[in-house]
Amino acid sequence: MGRGGQCPDGEQDVEDTSAAFAVLLEDSMEELYDQAPCGYLSTLMDGTIAKINDTLLGWLGLSRRQVVGRMRFADLLTVGGKLYHETHFAPLLQMSGEVNGIALDIKAADGQRMPVLVTSRVKTSDECGPMLIRTTLFDARERRAYETELLRGRRAAEEARRQAEVDRTRLQEALAVLQQSLLPAELPTVPGLEADSYYHTASPELIGGDFYDLFPLGADRWAFFLGDVCGKGPQAAAVTSLARYTLRAAALHDPDPVTVLTTLNTVLHERYTGGDPRYCTAVFGVLHPGDGHVDVHLASGGHPSALIQRAGGTAHYLPTPDGMLVGALPEARFTPARTRLLPGDTLLLYTDGLTEARTGPERELYGEDALRAFASEQPATGPRALVAALAGLLAGFGDGLDDDTALLALGVPAPLPTPAGEDEDLT
Repeated sequence: MGRGGQCPDGEQDVEDTSAAFAVLLEDSMEELYDQAPCGYLSTLMDGTIAKINDTLLGWLGLSRRQVVGRMRFADLLTVGGKLYHETHFAPLLQMSGEVNGIALDIKAADGQRMPVLVTSRVKTSDECGPMLIRTTLFDARERRAYETELLRGRRAAEEARRQAEVDRTRLQEALAVLQQSLLPAELPTVPGLEADSYYHTASPELIGGDFYDLFPLGADRWAFFLGDVCGKGPQAAAVTSLARYTLRAAALHDPDPVTVLTTLNTVLHERYTGGDPRYCTAVFGVLHPGDGHVDVHLASGGHPSALIQRAGGTAHYLPTPDGMLVGALPEARFTPARTRLLPGDTLLLYTDGLTEARTGPERELYGEDALRAFASEQPATGPRALVAALAGLLAGFGDGLDDDTALLALGVPAPLPTPAGEDEDLT
């Protein structure tokens, strides 16, 4: 101390500076509270607002005089917010002493709603217990806009997904109708002959190019064909339709199998000589029913050989080597073959989706040898039984069958067995 109890000049300067810093610090803390980028308020335990910063007042469009001591925190909320505050927010705050990041809406004086994230904590003292509630409100408008946009996006995506499912179903239905229009609704009844067919669709969203038919030529003769157009989709369907009608028309003019395939080759090659060549494989044949048998005269254009299941329990292929693709070249060679079907024999025509199926863990090719062995193991009880067995085989391939498959089976019914003792009764 100096004379007269006064501080030395240096000590006085330090005290003055400290006091100035204290005032500035108090001012800056108050300013930080009022001008903070978030809303602050303090309420009594009953919710009455005791203190509020300028930021929150600005959001509300209210003055301090209108709020402090006159309103409760719940009065700042929308109707839904008030209900949530009474039923969830306040009870949770009372139990745990704090509530964090609750999404609510406050209502401004002009009626506008503003989304906020609310965090509240109870201030307590050892002597008095809970004293007041301090609450922070963060502007959540951008977050709410983002969430709204995200929700709209999700709803739009869900609606698009539902619409896609509807469109997919409609497409599948349309393709199924179109596919059926390229196949006979049912095979005709041929005296002395049993016939059956089957079509397996690998994908309901892609129309296949497999086709078959059986139709009369007159004079106790019948024509049949089975083929496979290269590719899938509408272009393949157009070729399929053209091939079916061409084969039918050509057969009525001259049913010789080689001549019929030659006509189809000419039509396809002339029609698709541009930059999108189209071709197919096909077997065409003529049936001549006789007394207890059916003579078969057929020709093949690049198609898998027909398989014959004999009544004696064997199966073999009817060789048609060197047959060329139909429509690929202006002139093509087609391979004829003849056979006779006796009672219990079945002629099977099929497309390569069957023999090119993948089987087993190694996804090996099913192949023609396996098909012949399978047919040999089946009872020789006619086309319907063989087609049913093959349909089960195709279903068992699962995802190993990735191409459409058409089956056409033609056979002579086996005679019904004579009941034991019938001959003795007749004598």
